[in-house]
Amino acid sequence: MQTVGIGTRVLNYLIDTIIIFIISALCFHGWNVYVQFYGYQGYNYGWFFFGGTFVYYALFEGIFSRTPGKWFSYTKVVNKQGKKPSIIHILLRSITRLLLIDSFFIPFLDKPLHDYFSNTEVVQA
Repeated sequence: MQTVGIGTRVLNYLIDTIIIFIISALCFHGWNVYVQFYGYQGYNYGWFFFGGTFVYYALFEGIFSRTPGKWFSYTKVVNKQGKKPSIIHILLRSITRLLLIDSFFIPFLDKPLHDYFSNTEVVQA
């Protein structure tokens, strides 16, 4: 079980964030059609982006232990024993990703805050 470096993690993040941005933009514009024509309440784009981020990571890592970014770089999420993490760990990991200070803990912990709180690692598949 070999953990991956920061460069691989940045690549995963960029790929996943681009996908999340596209999905959340489509949902945001789709919702705005209902706002404009049917008088529904409008929401800020941030609600779609951060909600989409949580759902995206919770679904992909909960079902496959990988996201499209991790498939691209041949990595996966495991617990400390090298097995698939439980759904509680995945949900905790997904919630912690929403904190804006998540990546600032890399110099202190050698991993992002979402890995530290959920007791998970990203390793080569």
